[in-house]
Formats: sequence, C-alpha cells, structure tokens
Amino acid sequence: MRLLIHTDGAARGNPGPAGAGAILRDAASDEVLAEIAEPLGHATNNVAEWTAVRLALEEARRLGASHVDLRMDSQLVARQISGTYRVKHPDLRPIHAATMALLRSFDGYTVGHVPRERNREADRLSNIAIDGR
Repeated sequence: MRLLIHTDGAARGNPGPAGAGAILRDAASDEVLAEIAEPLGHATNNVAEWTAVRLALEEARRLGASHVDLRMDSQLVARQISGTYRVKHPDLRPIHAATMALLRSFDGYTVGHVPRERNREADRLSNIAIDGR
C-alpha cells in the first residue's frame, strides 16, 4: 500500500505551545486513513515539523504502508530529509536520525515541498493540537 502523507508542525512563539498535524491518505483511492493532531507542549517550530513527520511515519508503519509520499510546507525539513541540507542543530539530530531510520524501513519514499495553501489540512490539525481541541 502506498500512502500520500501531508504533515505540518506549528509553534506559537517559537518556542512556544506547539503541535504536530498529519493526514494520511491511500495514494490510489485518496481515502483518508488517519489524521494526527498531537499536542507537543513547549517546543520550537522545527521540532514540531520534524515530530509531525515522525508521528506520521509511525502511523504509516502501523497501517502497513510499503511506500510513503511525504508532502510538507517546510522547505527546510523537506531538504533535510532529501539530504540537500544538513541538520546542524543538536536538538534536532536525534529526531532526524529516528525519522530517517523509519523512512528506510519502507520499500520506498518520496519527499516534496508544497505551498502552504496545498497543506491546509495538516496545518489545521497542527493548530487543533496546539489549541487542545
């Protein structure tokens, strides 16, 4: 099974109250298989973005996905996943390593940056997480 996954992380104040959001769809049928809205407490925006990706990949694993197509509006995280940019901040290295190990556990994956307007559902979920709804 191949999944299309949109992720977003948000922090109000950076650092501040943070949340991770993701929506996982069957790539063939476009059916929503899972939504994630996870409050993260006090964190930076980058930690929230990376956590959203990690949580989504964990859910994709639980759903039995063999391939994942990640889409996010964080150009930085997309380029760090693709290897174009290095992860320099020491606080991000552990989550980067865990996320990359998860990605390698799939038969294949793609990652891409999308404009914010094409990531509204994941953004909505990250804000629901912050608001505690």
